[in-house]
Amino acid sequence: MRAIITGAAGGIGRATAFRLARDSAQRDREAASLLLVDISKDGLTEAASHLRVDGAQVEILVGDLCDPSLAPAVVDAANRAFGGLDALISNAGAIMRSSLLELSTADYERSFALNTRATWLLAKAAHPLLADSRGCVVATASISAHEPTPPLGAYSASKAALIMLVRQMALEWGPLGIRCNTVSPGSTHTGMTDARYSDPAQRMAAAQRNPLRTIGSPENQAAAISFLVGPDAAYITGIDLLVDGGLATMLMPASGFGDPWSR
Repeated sequence: MRAIITGAAGGIGRATAFRLARDSAQRDREAASLLLVDISKDGLTEAASHLRVDGAQVEILVGDLCDPSLAPAVVDAANRAFGGLDALISNAGAIMRSSLLELSTADYERSFALNTRATWLLAKAAHPLLADSRGCVVATASISAHEPTPPLGAYSASKAALIMLVRQMALEWGPLGIRCNTVSPGSTHTGMTDARYSDPAQRMAAAQRNPLRTIGSPENQAAAISFLVGPDAAYITGIDLLVDGGLATMLMPASGFGDPWSR
């Protein structure tokens, strides 16, 4: 497995790197070749050192994917290091917490640059390599792409756009054998959500909002991503896989329509 993973210094990206390395060794009987990308050099260096001990070939690249010139450089680095590419996992993202009325133009632009445009630029640069390998793209979206989530107006919109972008890729690039899918996490404890889920009261309240009554982990999302890039998903493209503990199913019960006494 030759893969690029962005946002790999922590959270879902880091967990995905370890999951792909494990699955490549156990399932494919070969060491994974991974290019890890993030703005955090320390996080990348730490993750890479552990992965190398486990036998993976790992390269790191430090940079901000809001810079449109970085995407071609990322793909070129992977090609030079690995001689091709099997999977692009576009996971890097950011949350700009603000109501739409208070949101700055700069934060709006950064939300779409990182959460949406970066996937397009990376996938566009990787297209020839993925066509050669009949590879795949998996991007990390969000349950917030499915429902408006105050105060995350720009984040929700940028992730909704990401889902449609990847569906468009699936349609256009499917004839070349390139599969393109998204994973939408819900209620997952990562670095971006640590302030909320590290608080026991907030964590418990959030857990009660989904049928499984628990908060997800980066490893839950990594398992879904590994499935989508693996051979068992060979006939799956153009989908958004909700990995949310059933949170999305709670919209109607929360509205009261599931309560017979409300009618």
